[in-house]
Formats: sequence, C-alpha cells, structure tokens
Amino acid sequence: MSDEMISDGEWLQQAQPGWTAVEFPHEIVQDNFVSGDTNGRRLTVRYFRSDAEACLVAKVLFGPEAQGPPGHAHGGSMAALLDELMGGAAWMSGHMVVSAELTIRFKTMLPLRSEMQIVFQDPYASLNPRFTVEQTIMEPLLISGKFSHKASSEEAERLMDMVGIDQRLRLAYPHELDGGRRQRVGIARALALNPKFIVCDEPVSALDVSIQAQVLNLLQDLQDQHQLTYMFVTHDLSVVRHISDDICVMYLGVLVETCESKELFRHPLHPYTQALISAVPTIDIHHKRERVILQGEISSPINPKPGCRFRKRCIYKAPECYQAQELVEILPQHFVACCRAKEINHL
Repeated sequence: MSDEMISDGEWLQQAQPGWTAVEFPHEIVQDNFVSGDTNGRRLTVRYFRSDAEACLVAKVLFGPEAQGPPGHAHGGSMAALLDELMGGAAWMSGHMVVSAELTIRFKTMLPLRSEMQIVFQDPYASLNPRFTVEQTIMEPLLISGKFSHKASSEEAERLMDMVGIDQRLRLAYPHELDGGRRQRVGIARALALNPKFIVCDEPVSALDVSIQAQVLNLLQDLQDQHQLTYMFVTHDLSVVRHISDDICVMYLGVLVETCESKELFRHPLHPYTQALISAVPTIDIHHKRERVILQGEISSPINPKPGCRFRKRCIYKAPECYQAQELVEILPQHFVACCRAKEINHL
C-alpha cells in the first residue's frame, strides 16, 4: 500500500469510469487489509489528509477486475465491504452513493448500532438454530460490554416477560417454538439495548393472521411504553393502516406518495396508491369500493427508463409522464410524484 499524500480532488481525478472507490478511516484499512490483496481482489490505496477533519484516511480503489465477470452487478465488492466495515463514503463512476463521517471509528459505531435495530421478516431464518432463547437475547447485551453474564441473564429474563415469552422457554431452541414466539424472541433481541429506532422488515408477513394481530399489538404497546420509532416495511395495507402514523408508498424503488395514514386512506391521489387501496378487502356492504385493475407490463427495475415508472400501467398516462417526476405538495402535508395528480383528482 502506498503512503503518498494527495488531496481529495487529485485523488478523485484518478478514479476511472467503471471503477468503484471506497473510503475508510486509516486504522480500519490497516486492521482489515494487511497487504495489497484480499480474497484475490487487488487494491490500490492512497492516503491524504482531509482538510475538513484533519485526519488520515485511506482510499481504496477497486478496479474492474475486482467487480466480478461481465453480467455481475457493479459495486458488489464495495457493498460487501460497506456491509462488513459499517462505515465510509463510496463513489461509483464518479458519483457519491454512500456518505458517512470520515472520522468514525469502530468503537464509535458500537453505541450507534445499539440505537438502531431491526426485526426481520423470517423469524426462523433470523435466529441462530444453535442458540437457546436466553442466549439469543443475551448476545447483544454481552457484545455491548455493558453487562456481565449474570446481569445479561437477568436482563434477558426481563425482556422475555416484556414481550410475553414464558420463562419455561428460556432453554428452548428456535425449532421448538412456533412462528409467533420466534418473532417475539427477535423483538426482544432488538429491544435488548434500548434502541431509539427499529426497522420492522415485514415482521408479520410469515405469521398466521391471528398471530399477526398479537405481534402488531405487542409492537404498538412497546412503542407507547418506550417511545420507539418504527420504520415498518410491508405490502399489507391493512397492517399499514393499523400501525402507521405516516405512510410512504413506493413503486419500483421510487417514492410516489407520502402523507399521514388517515389522509392517505381518505384521499389517495396517485393512480398506483388508488389501485392499491381498491384491492384492500372491506366488510362495509353499504359503501362498495370500485376495484382498479392494473394492466400492462411492469417496467424493468434493473434498467428503468426516465420518467414515471408507473406509466406503462397507468390509465392516465400522457406525454409529460415521460419526464422526471418530483414529489409535489398537492394538499397540506400530502406529497405526490405525479404530474397529473391535480387533474386526475379534480383539485
């Protein structure tokens, strides 16, 4: 590895099209890359002193040979490293795609990670089959270094009571539990370090309907008790309506509408949102909902063309839909990415 000192601008000029550039703090690179080759991937490293933070950082350039054979997604090595090292700034073909503080350290990241947790979609796949319920909940407590083994065991017992898991299941393994109990174990693990923010990645989609209601009510009770913030990802609009305060509707990775939950179900403005809500079953026989049937092909999510990604399936498409769509506030605190939203909804 070279220790040549160059400026940020000079370094960026060296990044060629098709290359992926990843930036990490100096000590992380030293700890993880002992030579110029790791797992068969050649690295070119440059050091420079950041003017903003006056700290030594390392720049790692991945050439095209490190991105895999043709047909593989570019930046795979970068994504793997970012996932492994949990920090840094990354450029792909000269464009910044990830940004973080240059001076962040592993020790600094530990308390930050404790404030951000996740509840996974598949409760069985997200649990270590060799860990008991108690060991699973104790793991983040022990890793944090804030709890002794005895204290973490007592805290695990408290967390089990909090999420409604019987103490007789302390030594049970994941295969001995049903889906609802497994998900409760995952929730207890996520709550172990008192996070402020929890990502719920479709936490009830793999559960029976009766169990779904129990888990959703548990999440809401925990939110009220601990003032938690959830980012709840789901395809089930009835679940969204039950648990969410604000809703963001996405289509093929693009945000198309966002507003408060009640407002969205009362006045959906985007054609895709209207189609989604029309598909939600209702028991109100006096106000039948007209079903919107979408037709046409789904645009390619791999290489989407410019403009509205929903236009191929939209009955209101027009020439202006081929232009880039931006979120616009159509109603107070109600944003829609559709150039014809006002016309369609007679606003």
